[in-house]
Amino acid sequence: MAGRYEISENGWDLIEDIVSPPQRTARPRRDDRQVLNGIFWILCSGAKWRDLPERYGPWKTVCDRFRQWRDDGTFEAILARLQLRLREDGLMDLDTWMIDSTSIRATRAASGGGKKGDIKNP
Repeated sequence: MAGRYEISENGWDLIEDIVSPPQRTARPRRDDRQVLNGIFWILCSGAKWRDLPERYGPWKTVCDRFRQWRDDGTFEAILARLQLRLREDGLMDLDTWMIDSTSIRATRAASGGGKKGDIKNP
């Protein structure tokens, strides 16, 4: 059973080949599942990288791997695989879409009205 902020065994089986490809170098690499769990901990907790618990490995390693996976498209590949799996299992309805909108109050200056007490040029 996976703990909080940790990927389950079934989830890991789905993405292991994307996240943890066979190693080609002689130097052993930090466990990718442990690093991914560290990334989840950071993203879910909102903590700084330096506050990462030691059980996930060195914070610098986790941060570097996050940036590498972000830049090389690993996270996009994971998302695509999971979406495909949901569609195959009939759990994702492509006819239903949700658009989220956040209401933000604009100031009068945003529409060109100027600030309160602002004197306009004649």
